Amino acid sequence: MLKWRSAALTDVGCQRQKNEDNFYISSDERVFVVADGMGGALGGAKASSLAIEAIESKFKVQPPTYDNTEIVKQWIEDSISDANREIFYQSEHDASYKGMGTTVVVGVQITDNSLLIGHVGDSRAYLIHDKKHKLLTNDHSVVQEMVRAGRLTEEQARINPYKNLITRCLGHDEKVEIDFNPVSLEPNDWIVICSDGLTAVLLDDQIARIVSRSNDPQKLAKELVDETRAGGAPDNVTVIVVCYQDGNTENGKK
Repeated sequence: MLKWRSAALTDVGCQRQKNEDNFYISSDERVFVVADGMGGALGGAKASSLAIEAIESKFKVQPPTYDNTEIVKQWIEDSISDANREIFYQSEHDASYKGMGTTVVVGVQITDNSLLIGHVGDSRAYLIHDKKHKLLTNDHSVVQEMVRAGRLTEEQARINPYKNLITRCLGHDEKVEIDFNPVSLEPNDWIVICSDGLTAVLLDDQIARIVSRSNDPQKLAKELVDETRAGGAPDNVTVIVVCYQDGNTENGKK
């Protein structure tokens, strides 16, 4: 069995006046959530906050059973769907929040040394294994769909004027499609869950290099944010990092 330690940090960035990102780590450190709001400063902050509140409330009332992957998957689906309905309802009934939405990435730690990721939008989750990165999510965005179709390169996508136009989010429809991805974990692995404020500045290889030279989650979260700010941080940036270790070692919380 693995043990793990986690940390999170959010920052307004260098150019925004308000932070529209939110995050959540459950009290047992098995549920990890990042949400990046949109729809103007008022609506974006509200949408991401509603998403976090809905998932946190679901955890407090009915936490998932961690030894059953299908139950965990259903719990993630129900949690994100609850959040989507709440955002959609408030958007429809309060003109000041009309059109608001948010991305979301939810990771739930399962007892068989695996993590199940559910996500909507262009916030991301990475596995850093043996100093190499693996992207665990597919951006629901116009430019990334063009990349996957072979119409743009990754380099072209980074400077495309439509790079922030997403194709799927919470709050814009009564129902939302959720993508799922399970990942098996080993000692010395890291999980990074982040808003696109991080990936707008740092390349995947840069993220992997920064993570691979760290052994402290709190210091790593700060370093990732600091490096993003050093690169101009045009957007809010939020990151959750989780470090995995052999269960026989003394360090680690689980």
